[in-house]
Amino acid sequence: MTSNQMDATFAALADSTRRAILVRLASGEASVNELAKPFPMSQPAVSKHLKVLERAGLISVVQDAQRRPRRIQAARLAEANAWLERFRKFWKGSFLRLDDLLEEMKSSEHAAMRRGHRRKGS
Repeated sequence: MTSNQMDATFAALADSTRRAILVRLASGEASVNELAKPFPMSQPAVSKHLKVLERAGLISVVQDAQRRPRRIQAARLAEANAWLERFRKFWKGSFLRLDDLLEEMKSSEHAAMRRGHRRKGS
């Protein structure tokens, strides 16, 4: 994915209405009117969101007789996910190292408490 495509993808995903539209399209194609129903905005406003998603390559328009339903395009989402996956691996490794450090600190603290307890009892 080029830098411009990535920018367009993440800019499109930054909006909650567009994310909700993608969630809806994940269950199947839908017309503009069907997509506009759950939102407290006009159909032209929803159409603007759809244009952003189309330009980002996240959805496409299907010509179906008189209807022009929208359909999700998984490839661009997969590319964005692959890019994010590198960071998930980074954070997972960081959290595992933190877990190890905390476990080591806890063990050291318990050992120090046992040594201090034995000295008081002597």
